[in-house]
Amino acid sequence: MKFIVSQKDMPEGILITITDVEIMGKKYEEGKKQLDLTNKFYQGDEKDDKETMEIIKSGYILQFTGLKAVGLGLKLGLIKMGRTISVSGIPHAEVVVEG
Repeated sequence: MKFIVSQKDMPEGILITITDVEIMGKKYEEGKKQLDLTNKFYQGDEKDDKETMEIIKSGYILQFTGLKAVGLGLKLGLIKMGRTISVSGIPHAEVVVEG
């Protein structure tokens, strides 16, 4: 699996976005909800699942966007079932890592 992963230093720690490669560069809207994956915020480097799992370990805030990315978050036990939103069929979840 391939993801686009970005890391941003925030006062609280590192914010990491993990986005499915296939949906990058597109904009999704559903009612008042919007995922703008054309935004620079989501741009990063292409990583495979092993590299992504290593990077996730350093994150304080994690954002997973896309079926594969959210699936990875679920597999790692970071996202709980039913704690995701969907915008035009694209799942998205945000996680604050405790401790």
